[in-house]
Amino acid sequence: MAQDPYFGRPEVSNSDLTALKNLLYPREEHGGKERAYANGTLLDNMITEIDKVDFYNLTVKYCDYQFTQEEFDTAKKMKAAFLKDPFAKMINDAADFQAITLNHNFDIDYNGFKFQLSAGVRCKWDLLVRDWKMGGDIKSTAATTQDQFMTACHFFDYFRSRAWYMDLEGTNKDVLIGISKKNFQVFKIFIDKTAPLTDPARQLYELGKAQYQELAYKYWLLMDGLKLSA
Repeated sequence: MAQDPYFGRPEVSNSDLTALKNLLYPREEHGGKERAYANGTLLDNMITEIDKVDFYNLTVKYCDYQFTQEEFDTAKKMKAAFLKDPFAKMINDAADFQAITLNHNFDIDYNGFKFQLSAGVRCKWDLLVRDWKMGGDIKSTAATTQDQFMTACHFFDYFRSRAWYMDLEGTNKDVLIGISKKNFQVFKIFIDKTAPLTDPARQLYELGKAQYQELAYKYWLLMDGLKLSA
C-alpha cells in the first residue's frame, strides 16, 4: 500500500524519538498494538480527513488494515461524542486539520549543551489554531475515567509529543483530547507553557520538554555526533 508522503520526509519526528527510546529501553509489548494504532488512525481520519475514509470498503487511505463494520461503528460513535463536547467542537471548528510544521533551525538544549538535528525536525497536527497559538491531539483510549486517561498519557509519553509539537510551531497552549472507546466519554488535559511553574498545565509541558530534550540528545549522538567525530 502507498505511504503518506509526510512519513517519507527526512526530518526527525517525535515518532523517530519514540523508535529510539524503544530501541534503547525495550519493554514488553502487549497484543493488539496494530489494531489499536489502526483504530486510532481511523478516528483521526473520521474527524480531520474524512475524504480518506472509505465507508463502503471499510478502509482508510494509507492504512494497511482491513476494518470491521463494528470498528467503523465505534469510531462513528466516538466522533459524535467528540463533537458533542463544547470545547472539542469549538477547537474543531477553528482548527486547521493535519497541518505540518517543519523547522530546520530548531535549537535544543540538553543540560546546557545546545545543538540542532542536522536533518531538521517535523510534526503533523491533528488540530492547530495558529491565531490562538494552540494545538491539540485526538486520542482513542480504553480509559473510562479522567484519571485513567492521565495515566495512559504518561505511559505513552504523550506529554513529550505535545511539548515537541508546541516548541516546533511556537504555540503556547495545547490539549490532549481522549475519546473512550469503552463508554464514549471525552477527556481533556490542558498544557500551557506560559502558566506559572506551580500550575499542573505548565508542569506537564516541562515534563514533556525534558523528555524530548534527552531523547533528541541521544539521537544527535547517534546520528550527528558520530559523523562529527568520524
